[in-house]
Amino acid sequence: MSLPIGEVARVAGVTVRTLHHYDAIGLLSPSLRTNSGRRGYEPTDLDRLQRILFYRELDLPLADIAGLLDGDEDPLSHLARQRDVLQGRIERLGRLVAVLERTMEARKMGINLDPDEMFEVFGDADPGEHAEEAGQRWGDTDAWRQSQQRTSSYTKADWQRFKDEQESLGADMVAAMDAGVAPDEARGMDLAERSRLQIHEWFYDCPHAMHVNLGQMYVDDPRFMATYERQREGLAVWIRDAIVANAKRHGVDASSRS
Repeated sequence: MSLPIGEVARVAGVTVRTLHHYDAIGLLSPSLRTNSGRRGYEPTDLDRLQRILFYRELDLPLADIAGLLDGDEDPLSHLARQRDVLQGRIERLGRLVAVLERTMEARKMGINLDPDEMFEVFGDADPGEHAEEAGQRWGDTDAWRQSQQRTSSYTKADWQRFKDEQESLGADMVAAMDAGVAPDEARGMDLAERSRLQIHEWFYDCPHAMHVNLGQMYVDDPRFMATYERQREGLAVWIRDAIVANAKRHGVDASSRS
């Protein structure tokens, strides 16, 4: 029992024009052809078409498909090579998706850099890792709106300068801890004030009371804690205590944290 070309096209999900092309190049010629030129496809033809369409899904050129179906090459070896190609493509696409997601999250934080610029500044770090959560928690606050407004105009050079300042501050805090400086000593409190001013200047107005709340979050939120602990064990608590001491130095009742 043979099927006409229109029925084969419908069942296979291809166009009649495609089947005509396959016939013209000798890739798939119907077993039956009437005197009037009508084509009839038998089960063996449909089986070949199924394999052709499978190979096309792998993006193989038609010439390669013909070689697989009609040549002496081992189809399994060819497919194994194609699998390796596809695996590499999957990995590249996965990296591309990661870059796009990272860029989208950064944009939510007001970081308007293209992927190359963002990689140059932040490397493998994701500056917008918690953008969605941050938007949910603080999106209706004046601080969030102020931060969005400021950062939307920052260039790559601005972000690089901020990153350099941030890394310098972190290194100085670690050095203070290594030197045995207590959080409530002048050096510790000065570093806490430097941290507050960095937020104040780069993102949003950050009075001491707000800074105290942030310092407590550095300890309470495991993700913030882990960020500081990677720099030095105990750093998160040290910073929190230095922030509290600095607030008290400026006359703020740090015990009224909310």
